[in-house]
Amino acid sequence: MTAPISTTSWTYAEEFVGEDDVLRAARERAQEVGVVPIGSGVGAALRFLAAVLDARAAVEIGTGTGVSGLWILRGMRPDGVLTTVDVEAEHQRLAKKAFSEAGIASNRARTIPGSALDVLPRLTDGHYDIVFCDGDKREYSAYLKEALRLLRPGGVVCFDNALWHDRVADPAQRDDQTVAIRELGKAVAENEALVPVLLPVGDGLLCAKKVWAPEAD
Repeated sequence: MTAPISTTSWTYAEEFVGEDDVLRAARERAQEVGVVPIGSGVGAALRFLAAVLDARAAVEIGTGTGVSGLWILRGMRPDGVLTTVDVEAEHQRLAKKAFSEAGIASNRARTIPGSALDVLPRLTDGHYDIVFCDGDKREYSAYLKEALRLLRPGGVVCFDNALWHDRVADPAQRDDQTVAIRELGKAVAENEALVPVLLPVGDGLLCAKKVWAPEAD
């Protein structure tokens, strides 16, 4: 088994793809309003996935101040649209500011205030290329169910904080959030309709591709 990488190497990998002034400003606003945004390593992974998928439509659960949305939008097609959901309308206002500063057309980011489990059922089945989840950890399994409905065959769902501050890998940790994330990981790994991977970037990024299956005759 390969030895774990050093903190120096991990930091080098996290910072391999740098952030510009727009992203840094969005991070500063996040700190001001008490939001914890994704790290640059997770952002780079999301941008890469959106680019590989040639994503035209994406869903984000947890708008924050726009850090993750910026990364995703920058990987999508030039005409791609991000639908982003958050319970805090003020956070979404700040996210719109970040998108505007980045030169992203207003019609490419659809912000919907409200609870994810109230909003997601209203979105179109099989329409989305990527679903990124960074909301209430206790609702992650419910987000997975919705994502499987929303994704097209070949689409990808991702969950942030999949390692949850080193708690998920420690069986002694049994708080609600840790247990929910642990159970999500097990469900994703055991689902034959998914091709999963757990990436050790940021606080852990769990991704899974929805397997293409021919329609029944």
